[in-house]
Amino acid sequence: MSVNVESYVVEPGDDEYVDQAWDLKERINNEEGVLKQRRGFFTDAYRRSTVYCYLEDDDLVGFASTRRDGYILFLAVAPEFRGHGFGKRLVAIVADRHASVTCHARTTNQNALDFYRHLGFEVQRRVTGYYEDGGDAYYLRLGEDGLREKLTRFMGF
Repeated sequence: MSVNVESYVVEPGDDEYVDQAWDLKERINNEEGVLKQRRGFFTDAYRRSTVYCYLEDDDLVGFASTRRDGYILFLAVAPEFRGHGFGKRLVAIVADRHASVTCHARTTNQNALDFYRHLGFEVQRRVTGYYEDGGDAYYLRLGEDGLREKLTRFMGF
């Protein structure tokens, strides 16, 4: 990993990095069996959202695609960049810009659930058949116990 990682924001209506985001999502899907969205759904959602990115030499290494209400549609970090705080920073950026932060996570995606719980997300409810393949999801919300402030202070926002 290079020390040349920079952050970038893709505004709604822009599809810059959409192909790289799709490729990263698909790589994670193939390796881990998660992030199973169809390309049309993914591309449409990406273009309608604000996307916070981390780039290394113009290569996408992580991103969070977020709706205007702070709902995280997609969060992905390349496996070789995990454990360096990029996922945490992406969530912190979203938390800094929105009054609430929510998302869904597949009930079988233990890595994602552990990550979100570690950051202070709380399960609000289980949604049966949420995913197109019939998989269940948890609806998660970042707790209001001050963690948002801790995250934003920690990340320097």
